[in-house]
Amino acid sequence: MLEPGRVAVPVPTDPVSVSGQDGSEMTTLVLLPRADGLPDIGWLGLDLSAADVRALTAAASVETTSWNCWLLGSPVSLLPEHSRGYLGRPALLGHRVGAEGPGSGWSTAFGPPSVRGADGSLVVEATDKAAGLDLRFEAEAVRGGGLRLRHLVTNTGRGNYVLDSLDIVVPVPTGACEILDFTGRWARERQPQRRAVADGQWVREHRRGMRILDGTGLIVVGTPGFGYRDGEVLGVHLAWSGNHRYTVERLSSGTTVVRAGELLHPGEEVLAEGETYTMPWVHVTASAHGLDGLTDATHQYIRSLPAHPSRPTPVMFNPWEAVHLNHDLDTLSALVDLSAEVGAERFVLDDGWFVNRVSLDDGLGDWAPDPVSWPDGLAPLVDRVHDKGMEFGLWWEPEAVSPTSVVFREHPDWILRTGDRMPVLERNCYLLDLDRDEVRAHLIDAFDRLMAAHRIEFVKWDHNRDQIDGGDSRGSGRAAARRQTLAFRKLLGELARRHPGVAWESCASGGGRIDLDIFAQIQSVWASDVTDPLSRQLIQHWTAQLAPLEYQGAHVTAPFSHQTGRASTLDFRAATAFFGQFGVQWDLTSVPAEELNRLACWIDLYKRHRALLHSGRFTRVKLPEGLLAHGVVAQDRSEAVFSYAQLDDIVPVPPRLRISGLDPDRAYRASPVAPADSTVTWAVAGIEASGAALAALGLPGPERKPQSASLVHLHAL
Repeated sequence: MLEPGRVAVPVPTDPVSVSGQDGSEMTTLVLLPRADGLPDIGWLGLDLSAADVRALTAAASVETTSWNCWLLGSPVSLLPEHSRGYLGRPALLGHRVGAEGPGSGWSTAFGPPSVRGADGSLVVEATDKAAGLDLRFEAEAVRGGGLRLRHLVTNTGRGNYVLDSLDIVVPVPTGACEILDFTGRWARERQPQRRAVADGQWVREHRRGMRILDGTGLIVVGTPGFGYRDGEVLGVHLAWSGNHRYTVERLSSGTTVVRAGELLHPGEEVLAEGETYTMPWVHVTASAHGLDGLTDATHQYIRSLPAHPSRPTPVMFNPWEAVHLNHDLDTLSALVDLSAEVGAERFVLDDGWFVNRVSLDDGLGDWAPDPVSWPDGLAPLVDRVHDKGMEFGLWWEPEAVSPTSVVFREHPDWILRTGDRMPVLERNCYLLDLDRDEVRAHLIDAFDRLMAAHRIEFVKWDHNRDQIDGGDSRGSGRAAARRQTLAFRKLLGELARRHPGVAWESCASGGGRIDLDIFAQIQSVWASDVTDPLSRQLIQHWTAQLAPLEYQGAHVTAPFSHQTGRASTLDFRAATAFFGQFGVQWDLTSVPAEELNRLACWIDLYKRHRALLHSGRFTRVKLPEGLLAHGVVAQDRSEAVFSYAQLDDIVPVPPRLRISGLDPDRAYRASPVAPADSTVTWAVAGIEASGAALAALGLPGPERKPQSASLVHLHAL
């Protein structure tokens, strides 16, 4: 008989598991039932059988106190709870406001659970009668080999339950002791940073709403020194476009977990009796092949979504950097003609087309063509674009409203605010409360009128301010970040339903709204507002960790960057845009004929390789600092195209380019990808070698020149 206060950690008898689907590597979750509560996570990593996990964890059945089982390395619970002896941050935090006041139900003890698994899914349900809560855990296999997980909690007790946080918490496999995540800012998104796992918590919080320029978007934990193609890694991504928190936590026992969930402001989520909170999906992917293994699984998942582009992404021309807000039909018509001549397939009219947009401080919210700039409406330009065989696209920023706009003057109560206090102005605009039915109806009506008057095939949906002091506009002032995010999703979904022929681009001051939730509704992302190719090389290189190349807008702009002050060659700008959705933002009326011809050559080269770039496996090559290499290998390994960029001059002799992912037993012929008069040469034409040799020895590095990039195509013989 056990002494008081001591429990037996039971031997797992009937473990259940779920594995990812249709991937080269399968992530598997194995749950081990417990008699006294929620099941433990016996394994979360690359594919292992439930029987093997049961056999290898059976020895953990020892008599321990409920608290020191964590010190002995017991498996992590599906929902770590304070009541079960978990000494880190519990996965569920909150309390009940009952008849006796607030504070009850703060510590949960769910169980015994029911567990059901079938057809690539797993459901665990449990109740805590004392706390008055029901819990539901869902795990689903996704294409590419990963899993997605989430919790749902329902208030079954009397009175309100104030939910502070609800996280997915997953254990890190033994030996994974290095973290990679991302930071950034405007025009410098997705910059990687590394650190060792240490005792305590490494926390990444985002509180700015749906403009996530500095958020990580992904936590990767792996074996020391993991790289692009090597090392065991576990990637965790919260599929959510709003506030969030990621944490890597190591207890004093050595147990390490990664947790992810929505960040809720104080009092933001209060569950009335019978109400349920459903957290965003958390995608978890394991790989034995480093970061590229995670990328491949994620790209396969995104390409399986119904919203994925069903045809080649058109080459875009956007006149923003040519005209900015100075809209003139004659100038824009000339740009339409020239962009069609060089090979553009879509013309997108950016900011500046609507009423009273005399500066960046005015006009947001009144979504009708400006009668001064457009006395005959947009129709003359739209018709000219279509006459040239191109699609027409339009920019808008529906969430924002300027104080000078008609809609603000008529409906000042529609603004997200905290009580009677107006939020601080940012970019001289406020945010509309999208959770109000009348606000969404107003925006839907405005868009419907635009669509009724014009054939619009593409919309660039921008979002350029943070959600600061954003409370419920209907009087309570309660924090509204979650509701705003859900309402944005609802608005976009309704517009997409009403206008199925429109392709949607997610833009938030550049690459601020890129996640696996938004990919379910859009066909394009704007990776960054900066278009300088030197800046873009790294931004696109790391944006591809999540976003396939066919989504990433990447444009050729003027030789002199108005953002950074740097000058660059056309070849460098075009080679950078090559690995994305190729586009142009350049005043073509000022470009010499020979440069226009070279630009047309680059667009033609891109179109020849577009099918490969937008369907193959993205892969990266480790090179010394100052060099950057990445490429795409066809799914059947019949061909590949790679970029080798020299970012600065600190490398005296470029090292060889070792190419992974080809068929080791097939022979390949190399060909440079560049116009005949390219400024950068690469002496690889005609080289023939096996895939094994190209991986082991590689191609010679190209001619060294700072701020340049050379491309090569390999085709199986």
